[in-house]
Amino acid sequence: MHFTSEYLTCAGREIHYTEWGRQHSATVIAWHGLARTGRDMDELAAHLSDRYRVICPDTIGRGLSQWSPDPKAEYQLAFYARIAADLFEQLHIDKAHWVGTSMGGAIGTVCASGLFEPAMKGRIQSLVLNDTAPQIADPAVARIRSYAGNPPAFDTMLALEAFFRQVYKPYGWLSDAQWRRMAETSVRRLPDGRLTPHYDPAMVQQFTHHPGDYLIWEHYDALEIPVLCLRGAESDLVLRETTTEMQARGPGAAGRLQVVEVPGCGHAPALNVPDQLDRVAAFIDAAALACS
Repeated sequence: MHFTSEYLTCAGREIHYTEWGRQHSATVIAWHGLARTGRDMDELAAHLSDRYRVICPDTIGRGLSQWSPDPKAEYQLAFYARIAADLFEQLHIDKAHWVGTSMGGAIGTVCASGLFEPAMKGRIQSLVLNDTAPQIADPAVARIRSYAGNPPAFDTMLALEAFFRQVYKPYGWLSDAQWRRMAETSVRRLPDGRLTPHYDPAMVQQFTHHPGDYLIWEHYDALEIPVLCLRGAESDLVLRETTTEMQARGPGAAGRLQVVEVPGCGHAPALNVPDQLDRVAAFIDAAALACS
């Protein structure tokens, strides 16, 4: 795997990202989920980097990006969209395809709609929603908040890895090496020497201060691009009745939506095995061809 580790100041905050396939002009943004980091996208980025430039950011408050000094105002989709818009400008990205897992898909949706950031309208050419939708199930949000809002601490890396293997079991199959990399790229050490997941626990305040932040039908209905929704077959976050409604509205009503259930996964498919990687790549390739 060949990538570079980079930093930019976007919307006044330092944002870390990895960049793959820098020699290519066609660009893919790959954005991670709520309590994760951009390194979750390594397999996908490597798979696409023979023909696309792939940018994998760490959201503010996650991974190597700066933590927000104003959690109430900045841990919300509108501010994430502002960061993304600034990222596009500074990296001279005119247009890009977007792949987003969970929160990353919601950020892509609100960016592509242009309702928060009008300058982003028309700049996202296709959108992959990896187990996310314009409406997510409340019980699943409660489950995620239960572990994300109060991250545990461990004495050893092996104990942290065991925690990740349990809490992210719905991701589906990962190799031992992939589980190890997840642990090693998702850890920070506390002042007492123990290890904990590498994100700001305050980011979960998004659900307290902005309880309707992930109810984004207005943004979805404004989409005028191809959309691929990958739903984990066992997902508790994206309900089948929601994908049915998606098919009747916005890009679904216009014939631009594909919904695919991914077997053996809940929330959310890890995008790390050939079937998932090939499906996403084929969708982006088709969208790129249609735009050319």
